[in-house]
Amino acid sequence: MAVPLVGLTGGLGAGKSTALAELASLGAAVLSADAVVHELYETETVRDAVRERFGGAVLDGERVDRAALATRVFENEDDRVWLEQFLWPLVKQRAEQFYAEACRREQPPRAAVIEAPLLFEAGGDAPYTATIAVVADDALRASRIAARDQAQLARREERQLPQPEKARRATYTVVNDGSVAELRDQLSDVLEKICR
Repeated sequence: MAVPLVGLTGGLGAGKSTALAELASLGAAVLSADAVVHELYETETVRDAVRERFGGAVLDGERVDRAALATRVFENEDDRVWLEQFLWPLVKQRAEQFYAEACRREQPPRAAVIEAPLLFEAGGDAPYTATIAVVADDALRASRIAARDQAQLARREERQLPQPEKARRATYTVVNDGSVAELRDQLSDVLEKICR
C-alpha cells in the first residue's frame, strides 16, 4: 500500500509547526515547506538569482537576508510573483524527493506530511491523499504571534485565505484552541482515518 501523502496548512499562529511535530511523534514523516525555503536561501544558486534580481540590498554578506527580502517582495507584486515562481518549483521538487524517500523506507511511515502555509492559495493540493487545516481562535492566534513583526505578518496574512475557507477546502480540520495533548488527540484521530 502506498504511503498516504498529506498536506498540512493553516493560518498564521494557528499552530501548524506544533501540529507537524505532533504528527511526527505519531509516526508520520514530515517536511516543512518553509524550512525547505530557508534551506534554499542558503544555496549558491538561489542566492545568486536573488542577488541578480534584487541587488545587494537583500543580502547580509554572502547570505540572503530573509527579512529584507520579505519586505521587498511584499511591497512589490512583480517581485513577489517572480520569487514565488522561482522558489515554488524548487520546493515542489524537494517535496517529491521527500515523498519518494518516505515510500522507499524499509519500514514506511504511517503518512508523509508536508506543511505548506499557502497550500490552497498556490493550487498545490491536487497530489495529496488528504489535507488538514489547523485553525484557532483569532485572539489566540494574535497572542501567539504578538512578538513577531506585525507589519510583515499583516502582509503575509493578506496572501492567505481566511481560516474558514481553509477549513472548507481541507479534508480534515483540527481546532488548536486547547493544549498540545488535545491537538495530538485530534491529529491521532485524523491520522487513523487517513491510514485506513
